[in-house]
Amino acid sequence: MVHCKLPNYLRRYRKRARLSQEELAFLLGGGSGAKVSRYERFKRIPGLETALAYEAIFGVPVRELFAGIFQKVEGNTARRARLLARRLSAQQSDALTAQKLKLLERFLPS
Repeated sequence: MVHCKLPNYLRRYRKRARLSQEELAFLLGGGSGAKVSRYERFKRIPGLETALAYEAIFGVPVRELFAGIFQKVEGNTARRARLLARRLSAQQSDALTAQKLKLLERFLPS
């Protein structure tokens, strides 16, 4: 059974750090806490630089801060990887195809 995670855990980490939304917004390089609030309420997804800033501030990997989003992206990527592996397997095998299939192995069922 796959445990569905929240899209992000930003509020939890902000509260643990005892930062206000305004203080966190300042650290992120923004003006007001309104954007932080939108991220915490799952209304907006931050860009890459902001996500990495969250990681730098809290010392927690982006994939953990945005666990639900990561889970969704990982699942979608795995489905596409399995499809690509099937397509590649149907082609004539050569060294390049074998190298690609090796990369995709981690997405294939054991």
